[in-house]
Amino acid sequence: MKRSIPVLVFLFASMISACGQTTYDEKLESLYKNTVPLIKAESLEEKLEDAVILDTRAEEEYAVSHIAGARFIDYDSFKIKEVKDIDKDQEVIVYCSVGYRSERIGEKLQKAGFTNVKNLYGGIFQWKNEGFEVVGSSNQVTDSVHTYNKSWGKWLVKGVKVH
Repeated sequence: MKRSIPVLVFLFASMISACGQTTYDEKLESLYKNTVPLIKAESLEEKLEDAVILDTRAEEEYAVSHIAGARFIDYDSFKIKEVKDIDKDQEVIVYCSVGYRSERIGEKLQKAGFTNVKNLYGGIFQWKNEGFEVVGSSNQVTDSVHTYNKSWGKWLVKGVKVH
């Protein structure tokens, strides 16, 4: 009986720790308000030439890497006048690290009358995790991705994490 107690303790501890684990999809579901339609990475890849892509992260994040052709829109200082040159019926795809900040920008775009706004599911982390390329400030392909902070960095599983 004494030998089985440590085994039971180990099994119980394993079950408790497993219950506390969250998958990336579960984390995203807890963050999103689902106010902006989502687009998956593979669908975005097909639209890179036609859609307007807005990177809604901070400037230092964008400088490390971004989706090729993406236009920088600073989440913290965004004003709708920054996108006055975009037709309101044009497909606009927003993204950030995981999709939370970009969803907020997407809501602002919708409120301003943009009719075809989509949020990249999982953000640049999901994009990179699925093997799609990102470019640095000189538009050269890179494996580096700014992870916002160390805590969020755990969700980037492919690529070089930059904090």
